[in-house]
Amino acid sequence: MPTLVMKFGGTSVANLDRIRRAAKRVGVEVAKGYDVIVIVSAMSGKTNELVGWVNETSALYDAREYDAIVSSGENVTAGLMALTLQEMDIPARSWQGWQVPVKTTSAHSAARIEEIPNDNINAKFAEGMKVAVVAGFQGISPEGRITTLGRGGSDTTAVAFAAAFGAERCDIYTDVDGVYTTDPRICEKARKLDKIAFEEMLELASLGAKVLQTRSVELAMRYKVKLRVLSSFEEQSDEAGTLVCDEDEIMESNIVNGVAYSRDEAQMTLLSVADRPGIAAIIFGALSEAGVNVDMIVQDISEDGRTNMTYSLPIDQIARAEKAVDAIRGTELNFENLIVAEDVAKVSVVGIGMRSQSGVAAKMFKVLSDEGINIKVITTSEIKISVLIERKYMELAVQALHDAFELDKAA
Repeated sequence: MPTLVMKFGGTSVANLDRIRRAAKRVGVEVAKGYDVIVIVSAMSGKTNELVGWVNETSALYDAREYDAIVSSGENVTAGLMALTLQEMDIPARSWQGWQVPVKTTSAHSAARIEEIPNDNINAKFAEGMKVAVVAGFQGISPEGRITTLGRGGSDTTAVAFAAAFGAERCDIYTDVDGVYTTDPRICEKARKLDKIAFEEMLELASLGAKVLQTRSVELAMRYKVKLRVLSSFEEQSDEAGTLVCDEDEIMESNIVNGVAYSRDEAQMTLLSVADRPGIAAIIFGALSEAGVNVDMIVQDISEDGRTNMTYSLPIDQIARAEKAVDAIRGTELNFENLIVAEDVAKVSVVGIGMRSQSGVAAKMFKVLSDEGINIKVITTSEIKISVLIERKYMELAVQALHDAFELDKAA
């Protein structure tokens, strides 16, 4: 039988009524002749509750016990989904990560999947099981301990299973009905995309779009897994949702296909740094070792052998970054002052059409200029342009760029 992977997020399984609704969708696919692997998240809010209990119990907790606790929410959902399917006379069985087994690295709370043997589940399919309900977000380390994959890890679990089992498709059910040109809550003209290329989705996910976890898109692109993003709250058709696929499966595409934003950004500037070989390596080496995710980097023109170094980072990593820089000040690094701006946001335009079309940057900068929005930092790649601006102008920038690139219109 062909295999289909269906993943249901926390809002899609938030209570028993929603689990029943999700189970009916699974039943539809079983009736079509699929063997189905269902990946489930914990019920909405449950993981946060478990994390809160851990933090209340132990400020300096054992990461192995943290994973054992926070992974339990998915186990409950998997069992309830299997029971619901059985009540519908659909042969189903729940599977925890260690039972499959989902083999991962030993990095607790941030493990990476290394292998998913398909023998155990395929044997049960051969015996007549129609649905394997797998607890997402979790696996087992080489030491035999439960591991978790980090927030949003159930998306990665789903794609990894689709790759391991050669699934026809991987359907991700969420509380939105697809991937939009931008956040509909900010821009009422936002349009749902029928298809989007892996590379575009990867950029949008990494730039702040919350629809899919970045690692899940990376896996899908590497193993050519067809991803479909759907709403678990709306009636479905075969053309519903957004298909994330290879670029060559998209006949026509706009030059720009999406506008992404991230409001949780900060800007850090080191004033009067020595302009000589190795300084950048010292600065960003220290930040990397401290686990700071630096994104946009700008170095000013040198004057009298000194320069300014500016970079962006997540706002919740400011203290970590300041500590890392202070630790090397006066020994490996000399600078006049450290300035931090917390009132910034990142806005980006993304599109595979930018590879073959010029003028996108000029148009973007002109639009922002016309709105009186000053650009602090710029970074580009082959299919994206990102700018750092004052946070108070973020929504205006998103709306203006969406209008300027006519994203409300299909290609």
